[in-house]
Amino acid sequence: MQHIQNQVYTKPRTKTFDLVITAILAALIFTATMINIKLPFGQGGLIHLGTSVLFIAAILFGPKKGALAGAIGMGLFDILGGWAIWAPTTIISRAIQGLIVGKIAWSKGHRGDNIGLNILGAVVSMPVMIAVYYIGQAIMSKSWIAPLASIPGDIIQNVVGLLIAIPVCIALKKTSYFRKKF
Repeated sequence: MQHIQNQVYTKPRTKTFDLVITAILAALIFTATMINIKLPFGQGGLIHLGTSVLFIAAILFGPKKGALAGAIGMGLFDILGGWAIWAPTTIISRAIQGLIVGKIAWSKGHRGDNIGLNILGAVVSMPVMIAVYYIGQAIMSKSWIAPLASIPGDIIQNVVGLLIAIPVCIALKKTSYFRKKF
């Protein structure tokens, strides 16, 4: 019995494990996106916590999981939350955003453990996310002017996401789960 108690659980690196982690991250992003405030300007923009969880997912778990979880979580929010017309734009923009954040945070042999790269990844992803939403909204509204009103809200959402995500990632990286390479 003593032998069994001293065994250490090792994290399996299987496709099933990756799928489960990605599904959990998508569910967390979906739930965090539900915590939102509708903006009084622009065309239907929201300030929500989903962006911070997307940043956290991409920084802690890498580009693939960050991209998939962001696209699925926020895409499902749009579909189920009455914003279905926005779902294609959201899925594209959030997949790209998660990919960018994760690629930069996991570059140069790092695995989301370099604060500078984590911040850089989030900052570099912001104009791309804003541009995709701008183009999507321009197509929907048939105007290149109307989407300009949504840019301030997109900037606020991303900055708030960054301000929440970086301290959370710093704290989580100190836990035993993330200190060990898996």
